[in-house]
Amino acid sequence: MQDETAILGGGCFWCLEAGFERLRGVKAVVSGYAGGVLERPSYRDVCRGDTGHAEVVQVRFDPTVIDYATLLEVFFTLHDPTTPDRQGADVGTQYRSVIFHHDDAQRTQAAKTIARLDAAGLWPNPIVTELAPAPTFYPAEPEHQGYFRRHPRQPYCQAVIDPKLAKLRQRHRALLASGAASRQEV
Repeated sequence: MQDETAILGGGCFWCLEAGFERLRGVKAVVSGYAGGVLERPSYRDVCRGDTGHAEVVQVRFDPTVIDYATLLEVFFTLHDPTTPDRQGADVGTQYRSVIFHHDDAQRTQAAKTIARLDAAGLWPNPIVTELAPAPTFYPAEPEHQGYFRRHPRQPYCQAVIDPKLAKLRQRHRALLASGAASRQEV
């Protein structure tokens, strides 16, 4: 079976990248931008908040090891999908919760997952995750790739990303690649 691709935005792309790259069956995670009007945007462009782009990750995965529905479960663990245009202190449309689907199957699965999680009442507010067809994906600059891996002691990483990874280990331990379940970045 051929690898599949997901494009997901849930706040800062460093957070999502750090979580998804720990999963069995994930072949590659690239931080980038999608959903806006500017061609080949830069980090500085997107941070202005007026391009329409969201910070996203493009996840290439082996669906025989981890399926799209499971990726979505992890996605909803790694961010708060009930806060429009923000994640914690990061505010603006570039930090919105968004699923860019590549086909009808992904769109349908995303809608079902959102409906199921909303009905479960896991959050006090409804999910506001945007569903949209996959637009052009623009990889972020090299300094944004593998950010947490390269800077685990950076204060943002310790204050924001570490807790998300702890939640990932707690809720999805069985999905983690060999060594990722016990690995603690210092």
